[in-house]
Amino acid sequence: MKARAGTPPSGNPPSGSPPSGTQAIQRALRLLQDISESGTRGLTLTELSGRHQLARPTVHRLLAALQYDAMIERQDATGRYTALWRPPSTAAAGASQPRFSPFHERLTAACQSHQWRDWAGTIAPSSFEPTTELEVAAVRHTAALFDVSPLYKVEFRGPDAEAATNRLFTRDTRKCRKHQVQYTCWCDDEGKLLQDGNLVRLGGDHFRITTADPSLAWFEDACRGFDVEVVDVSDDVAALALQGPRSCAVLQRALPGAEIESLRFFRAREAQLQAATGAVEVLVTRTGFTGDLGYEIWLPAERALDVWDALMKAGAGHGLRPAGLETLDRCRIEAGLVLIEVDFVNASHALLDVRQSTPDETGLGWTVKLNPGNDFIGRRAIEEERERAAEWRLVGVEIAWSELERVYRPKGLRPTVVGEAPDRTPRPLYRDGKQVGQVTSQVFSALLKRHIGLASVHADAAEPGTELEIDLLVDTEFRRATARIVPLPFFDPPQKRATPVETPA
Repeated sequence: MKARAGTPPSGNPPSGSPPSGTQAIQRALRLLQDISESGTRGLTLTELSGRHQLARPTVHRLLAALQYDAMIERQDATGRYTALWRPPSTAAAGASQPRFSPFHERLTAACQSHQWRDWAGTIAPSSFEPTTELEVAAVRHTAALFDVSPLYKVEFRGPDAEAATNRLFTRDTRKCRKHQVQYTCWCDDEGKLLQDGNLVRLGGDHFRITTADPSLAWFEDACRGFDVEVVDVSDDVAALALQGPRSCAVLQRALPGAEIESLRFFRAREAQLQAATGAVEVLVTRTGFTGDLGYEIWLPAERALDVWDALMKAGAGHGLRPAGLETLDRCRIEAGLVLIEVDFVNASHALLDVRQSTPDETGLGWTVKLNPGNDFIGRRAIEEERERAAEWRLVGVEIAWSELERVYRPKGLRPTVVGEAPDRTPRPLYRDGKQVGQVTSQVFSALLKRHIGLASVHADAAEPGTELEIDLLVDTEFRRATARIVPLPFFDPPQKRATPVETPA
């Protein structure tokens, strides 16, 4: 509630008198801007001191002045400052104002490429260096650190949490034990795929799901009649993905005594991360989106910078480096992992019915558990589809280097695909001159030395070894090249699922 101008907010008396002087005014305005941009999460005195490189007493006096004039307020429970008044530039932008990750200060300092992109309304680095070779090499040979905080996070709490999630998701959540993670998806009444995500059981009556698109309203509607609280904790929980063969060794240093090396694939463990400012309670899950050995660390957003610094310090001797979204995209294609709004469309976003797909058509049929009592939304439609078999299949495609040379040679060019960013533009696939599908993601893999892609094709064209034709853009002209259907994933190292109990620290 906003206090009247000139009246200190209740329970938070100002310290000292309002500051004077141009320099102090400028500093106060910068603090106000920063607090305003933090939204409802707010910022602490310590965070503001570090972000603006000012002594804590100086920041405290400036905050007291802003608080005295009812521009900010201090939350007694958390000690965080939030804005009661927003500068005109921020207020005018409204909901279109970009969001910043809790790690943004560290991301900005490390991002030498100055290449950023929008991820769920959050400013995220596309890459940290002008090219991604070193980042990709870190994922596959040492370790890389990704900020995955932009993911939406929703929790289900209460006596009916298990029943509600079992109604929502295609996996049987009754079989999900505490600190187990289930990769799952959810559908509409017609069995059409909405989203996919990781569901972790935090307690007997407590689950958390990660989503790419906002899903709170859908979850709330679907949970009506259940004794369960559905809570969006996206701004409260920050997350990092530590991926690569040396990721376990890095965590062993950052989490002494946690025996993280014994954590099994798709399991979770609570631990204390040792940061320079004190221990941080984190949840570590043996999950990731790179198809390699990896972990995801879930933590209080207000401790984000402490955790980043601790992990980078722990990884200094293991070749750890930050990595961006382009590297993540390359690695997930190699791993054969589908991406929403690229390899499939959220059914609620599709403008045409033909753009919708089912879990079986998207390669996610294995997440559908038709157990007795597992009456999830869309089950009956999926059962009917399985009686007649899905019309489409997710497959891998490969274009031989000789084919690339053949289509580039008439232009006097060598193939230019090496080093290019992943191509997410749908490209038609043909058989006997008739379109039978489309490649949705493709990239030249420096690791595999092959040009690979994920594709959606008619079931009768999905057999491995089938040769199709694809349109490739060569300079300004499309030319047909032969693409061969191959099994997925392209890259499946043993360490992806292994429990690295012997990993040295």
